Amino acid sequence: MAELIVVTGPPGAGKSTVGRVLADGFDSSALVVGDDFFGFLARGAIAPWLPEADGQNEAVLHAAAAAAGRLTERCTVVYDGVVGAWHLAGFLAATALPELHYVVLLPPLDLCLHRVATRVGHGFTDAPAAEHMYGEFARADIDDRHVLREPPDEAVITASMVRTLVERRSALYGR
Repeated sequence: MAELIVVTGPPGAGKSTVGRVLADGFDSSALVVGDDFFGFLARGAIAPWLPEADGQNEAVLHAAAAAAGRLTERCTVVYDGVVGAWHLAGFLAATALPELHYVVLLPPLDLCLHRVATRVGHGFTDAPAAEHMYGEFARADIDDRHVLREPPDEAVITASMVRTLVERRSALYGR
């Protein structure tokens, strides 16, 4: 069985770019984009950053986790999405895997906000919500071995750093 690598962080952290580069570095891989699962909500969706969206977010996150876990039967899976430490145990349980690699990208807040404000073709541009989610990650009780603080701006270098953490099993999270 291949492994699951979760690349997470607040909006604008570089998850999608790094996740794509990382997935492209394996001979057999899948890239599971967590945001895509929110697109399955046809009616009645609540903006995921609002407190009243907790139940919805958990259901969507668990559906994405189950898909990611199942895909590890065939290839290495890179999961790109917001998986806060507060959701990590439930996410792991939904994968049905004994462990996963958990890496949080945490560039400076001003860089994340700049990226959110200037990106093209992405549906999320809410600066106050991005700042709120950044604060959630910055305040979370996450072991430093899982956090890349101020990662390089070059996605190839950051993806290489994540790959090294995976190979060394330094960012492993398990039951």
